[in-house]
Amino acid sequence: MIHILHSSSLELRRLLPITLLCVSAFAQGETWVITDQAHPVTNAAGIRVIHLDEQQRLEEQLTKKLPSNPMQAAASIQTYLSSPDGRQFQRELAQAQQAATDAWSLGIKKIPAVVVDRQYVVYGEADVKTATGIIARARSMQR
Repeated sequence: MIHILHSSSLELRRLLPITLLCVSAFAQGETWVITDQAHPVTNAAGIRVIHLDEQQRLEEQLTKKLPSNPMQAAASIQTYLSSPDGRQFQRELAQAQQAATDAWSLGIKKIPAVVVDRQYVVYGEADVKTATGIIARARSMQR
């Protein structure tokens, strides 16, 4: 233990940026972006992005493959949904439905919306980095 406390300053300087990065990430909190395909966002890597139209997109993708005959379509759907791809589709559909529920539970009124800690929101900003910066500045002024 004592050896670690007396590490060279070079080692400590190497750890400082990593420590600051971790502290910064934890200070920002949980970030969600709520949008749809018509309102793309940028700088959203590593952030939960909820597309409100994802369920519709998945359903359209499914129905494009169906025959026009209703009886054949019903049989085709049953076969597909029992397949591994069909089970994956059902998981994706359930996730899309849950994501939309999560977004609406926040009372989002406009998209795109960037939400931090389910408490702070910036509407209309497509650049997630800019939006989280706005939120960070507002939060720092409250302290």
